[in-house]
Amino acid sequence: MADAVVVRATGGPEVLELAQVDLPAPGPGQLLVDVAAAGVNYIDTYHRRGIYPKDLPFTPGNEGAGTVRAVGDDVTGIAEGDHVAWADVPGSYAQQAVVPASKAFPVPDGIEVEVAAAAMLQGLTAHYLVTSTYAVKPGDTVLVHAAAGGVGLLLVQAAKSRGGKVIGTVSTAEKERLAREAGADEVIRYTETDFAAEVERMTGGVGVAVVYDGVGKDTFDGSLACLATRGMMVLSGASSGPVPPVDPQRLNSGGSLFLTRPTLGHHIATPDEFRWRCDELFSAISAGRINIRISGRYPLADARKAHEDLEGRRTTGKLLLIP
Repeated sequence: MADAVVVRATGGPEVLELAQVDLPAPGPGQLLVDVAAAGVNYIDTYHRRGIYPKDLPFTPGNEGAGTVRAVGDDVTGIAEGDHVAWADVPGSYAQQAVVPASKAFPVPDGIEVEVAAAAMLQGLTAHYLVTSTYAVKPGDTVLVHAAAGGVGLLLVQAAKSRGGKVIGTVSTAEKERLAREAGADEVIRYTETDFAAEVERMTGGVGVAVVYDGVGKDTFDGSLACLATRGMMVLSGASSGPVPPVDPQRLNSGGSLFLTRPTLGHHIATPDEFRWRCDELFSAISAGRINIRISGRYPLADARKAHEDLEGRRTTGKLLLIP
């Protein structure tokens, strides 16, 4: 038996309960991993609340890192005792997890296992957003909402590394400090001023090439107003709630705008693409171009508290559950 967080009915953070579950066994092409750390992400709250429905009961969590305990048949290149990290694998809020070998990336030497766990989902998300969804190029001005959050801090660093000028939005002075330390050229406290008006002023009325918006309902209209002609609105999350239906004609009147709603799974759909993104991400971490900020570590039994802190916007950087 092993400890795991279980959701038996959808709802608020109170539905997260610690339970004993049968120790899983790896099947062909799978690994059984002792979880050293599991990442806490907004998508976990969507699953918990039933916004993205899952069969009940289930164990939340989509990323983590740990030590391989057992290897199933038909697995090559990974052995017992290896450190691996993964993303887009359900059931990670647990002492042990079954991970497809195709979605497990060997943790490079010199990178701590907790850092690897913290880097996977948000780091790979930042990577595909700035390389594939909208490929930031030198001279581009980009707007990053929630610039001191887990994805936001990584997006700031990733966009800067590609030559972009970054405007970030935050809610507090402390979050402004963190966004500037990550490399943001300008920071707007949206609690004190209209961010769309500030972006217009900062860009001389031109607007930005791309908006990376993980907030959703509260920022969507303002984000569209920030875009330059033929700019791209990247809706990458909905921490404030889902965006209501949109009339496509708004994209025309706004300047032939583009709107997309990407997700990580479609950008690591093949083993080759997954490895490419992991290689680039961990190379950047090793070289110091990307810094992973872990702002909270919680025992597995405190998953409820982690979700409360995340949804209450009381966090910066990454939250981890430590089994």
